[in-house]
Amino acid sequence: QVQLVESGGGLVQPGGSLRLSCAASGSIFSPNVMGWYRQAPGKERELVADITSAGTTIYADSVKGRFAISRDNAKNTVYLQMNSLKPEDTAVYYCKLARFAITYWGKGTLVTVSS
Repeated sequence: QVQLVESGGGLVQPGGSLRLSCAASGSIFSPNVMGWYRQAPGKERELVADITSAGTTIYADSVKGRFAISRDNAKNTVYLQMNSLKPEDTAVYYCKLARFAITYWGKGTLVTVSS
């Protein structure tokens, strides 16, 4: 089993920054893909960014140029640096770890962008 614990969410003003972290523990094997998804009220969960063990990244168009995903393989931790935050970025952000057909999810951390 794999456990994922997110941290770093909170309330921030428009234009501000936050850094999310997600630490994975348990039976973790490489290669794998770690990433961040988000779900706003009344909307479906959507991809924010993914990163492979080798460092290849993919971003949603809505966050390109503002968010940056990174990972520390030695610590089994993935990060999401979020800059120039907008009210529409408000959502619960979920960490994901996927390997082949198995996907694990964290419980989520709330990010609220509001003045």
